[in-house]
Amino acid sequence: MDQAPGGRRSLFEAAQVEELARRGRPRRPPGPGELAIESAITALGSDRHYYRGRDALEMAGSRTFEEVAAWLWQGRDEAEEPEDHDAPWRARADGVAAAVAAQSGLPPGLLPLDRLHLIAAALAATDPLRHHLDPEGVVATGRALIAGLVEALPAANGAPGSGRSGGRIAERLWNRLCPHPPRDAGLLRAFEAAMILLADHELAASTVAARVAASVRADPYAVVASGLGVLSGPLHGGASYGAERLIAEVADPEAASRVVGERLRGGERVPGFGHAVYKSGDGRAALLMDLVRAAAPAHERLAAAEAVLAEAARRRLPEPNVDFSLATLGAVAGLVPGAGEAVFAVARTAGWLAHALEEYGRRVPLRPRAVYVGPEPA
Repeated sequence: MDQAPGGRRSLFEAAQVEELARRGRPRRPPGPGELAIESAITALGSDRHYYRGRDALEMAGSRTFEEVAAWLWQGRDEAEEPEDHDAPWRARADGVAAAVAAQSGLPPGLLPLDRLHLIAAALAATDPLRHHLDPEGVVATGRALIAGLVEALPAANGAPGSGRSGGRIAERLWNRLCPHPPRDAGLLRAFEAAMILLADHELAASTVAARVAASVRADPYAVVASGLGVLSGPLHGGASYGAERLIAEVADPEAASRVVGERLRGGERVPGFGHAVYKSGDGRAALLMDLVRAAAPAHERLAAAEAVLAEAARRRLPEPNVDFSLATLGAVAGLVPGAGEAVFAVARTAGWLAHALEEYGRRVPLRPRAVYVGPEPA
């Protein structure tokens, strides 16, 4: 931007004007409370979403989390890119050590998501390459960051930083959130499918925060920290914890009517039901529930969740969403309290970084404008 002669007005470069104009032309008019941003990452359908044109539900059934993250970041299939296929998803040892040390004074019983905020800051402080915002640098940081978030969490039956650090990200995260190995390979498959389904979801609130941070060229760790802060809200990633507690209150299927009824009588929102986008049903929820049913058809916690679903249908509540299915998976697998939030956060880190890569390639910061409704300026 340059000053015109006399300093009376500002002149913008033509490219800046075109970029601002392009970003202000949404493909559909935004609804109330919506901020329209052009993106090539995720499209929302009537009951499911698509990652760069691919059905996310289909990818959840056949891909690894690492492959889906690579597709979100680069639009390339890792399995078809030999030079990328063996790229390490390895945390920086000094970063994990710093993150583990930073947790030493935390109170016992802290939920995993609360720890992830601190872990992200510690990983950032020890990475001298965090300001490299070229695509290759961001992808390398993304792999190390996600691995670090997982490996610095306490193992479910031990101290922070203990447990396996090899294998796929889903296996490593399972070890941090479950005190025993998966009883059935199908449960681990459902766990990884949940991560894939949650890896991105267009412009959810946390993703908007992440994009705003990236648009002013905040580093990838700061982008993730921005997303984590918003994700913790009970109307976003924190909703799975509410659904988790709901299922936990149902000691046996006969208690479902009482538990749901008490929430409704108290004027509470029943967590795990309804979705702002999928009015007729969340395909992610249906797929994940089917995977849990196939892996543990006779499990008592699944029976409790099914009873809640039946009671919700009887009372004509909205359709269940992915938060309810994630909570059901946690109950059946025996995951630690708050595990669903952690699965959501680690998985969505891939999406936040994909959106950051788009913003890093642009030159105009995101700057929404307010519709001022206050008193007239004096």
